Amino acid sequence: MKGLFKSRPRTPVELVSYLRHLLPYTAPNHVRKSKRQEKISELRKVIHEMRTVLYGSDRSEPLEEPCAKLTQEFFRGDTMRMLLASLPNLDPGTRQDITHVLANLQTQRPNGRCIASEYLESNTDLLDMLLPGTDDSELAITYGTILRDFIRHQVAARYILESDRLKRFFIYMQDPSFDIASDAAGTFKELLTRHKSTAADFLSKNYDWFFQEYNTLLKSTNYITRRNAVKLLGAMLLDRSNTPIMVRYVCSLDNMRIHMNLLRDSNKAIQIEAFHVFKLFPANQKKPPEIVNVLIANRSKLLRFFSDFSLDKVDEQFESDKAEVVKEIATLELKGLPCFHYKPM
Repeated sequence: MKGLFKSRPRTPVELVSYLRHLLPYTAPNHVRKSKRQEKISELRKVIHEMRTVLYGSDRSEPLEEPCAKLTQEFFRGDTMRMLLASLPNLDPGTRQDITHVLANLQTQRPNGRCIASEYLESNTDLLDMLLPGTDDSELAITYGTILRDFIRHQVAARYILESDRLKRFFIYMQDPSFDIASDAAGTFKELLTRHKSTAADFLSKNYDWFFQEYNTLLKSTNYITRRNAVKLLGAMLLDRSNTPIMVRYVCSLDNMRIHMNLLRDSNKAIQIEAFHVFKLFPANQKKPPEIVNVLIANRSKLLRFFSDFSLDKVDEQFESDKAEVVKEIATLELKGLPCFHYKPM
């Protein structure tokens, strides 16, 4: 008899409706503490049920129709706005479940439509809520995780890149908190590598101030900051979409000086990442005279350095690139400017 009175599962539409009903109760002082805790407990269950609809369970795979209905209902109202506003009031476990639900919703395409992308296009201000700006590392990581899922959509990446808010990342990537700095670096990388045409257009229009700021990361006293920065720079410059940016970057003597210094870094991992950028300067067939002359002035030191520079494991591509760099430097000829030594090398 007991089983006869078992409550039926909520439908996807009912789940979203109930979630909207519960979210206002997460605000402190909205109701008495016991009532608030009761509602937050209910909210956890709803989020868990939504996650089961979207991901399935140990006994069943997710079904297309329930996923589609949940997605359509979720983006129909102000659920997303309410949910993001409630994040600071929830515990880390519930936040984590929410990030999983939101990540899945970004990929759903009911009737072939990417509803999440359409929603963000009309609600770009929500992205501001997730940008770096909190000293709470746990909350910052939750925001960063959700923001990176949103950046899957080109509209979100373009909005952030075209706003002044991108400059915040240069601050937070150097935050004393490892978690905050690493999370900001992860989001920064997504912005500059996921949507290649959007990123290339941004870099072309904002080259001067962007690389002036970026060079501060390469010169940072923090090892993690330097390593993340030089690794991402290599990925950007070696991407075909950014060829015009790369050509401009490797024509700068100041830029080459930075990477000559990074080759001397005490950390081998940074040296290796710096090499992948430095090799572009000698390989440039239209090297400015000042770059040619600095390479010649430091030729013996560079060749000596590269003779001892190797990886722990055999890497044919690395050895081939190194051989090309050595060849280019060894065969350089002066370009008519006074030759001067670059002492740090």
